[in-house]
Amino acid sequence: MSSVVQLIRAASLADAPYAYAATAPAGSRFIFLAGSCPLNEDGTTAAPGDYAAQAAKCVQTLNEALKAAGAGLTDVISTRVLVASSDQADLVDAWDVVHAAFGEHDVPSTLLGVTVLGYRDQLVEIEAVAVVRGEQP
Repeated sequence: MSSVVQLIRAASLADAPYAYAATAPAGSRFIFLAGSCPLNEDGTTAAPGDYAAQAAKCVQTLNEALKAAGAGLTDVISTRVLVASSDQADLVDAWDVVHAAFGEHDVPSTLLGVTVLGYRDQLVEIEAVAVVRGEQP
């Protein structure tokens, strides 16, 4: 089944590795996901100190949450990637993993450096909103 998300490019704006906007048709069902964290099954934080590995674990967590809601990555309409660092290179390390996971479905996204995140040793978190056709699964 194809996604209802329509990514919008803005030719008049700088070329970016994401769409500048996205829409979904009337009657779509929105799914608001909690921030996906890099947590292991036992609740510990995966890969302390490794931005890329934590981003990968966040993507895995996001995929599982989407699946539980009857959706997938191509149903995501926007993301916010939070990285606990003031070093732009750390943000890029996390972003590269997230961007690769989404592939051609390069949704509008915001990448933010933040002071601290909620779990011990947590460096990355991904917030997302997804959209699917009409009714509950």
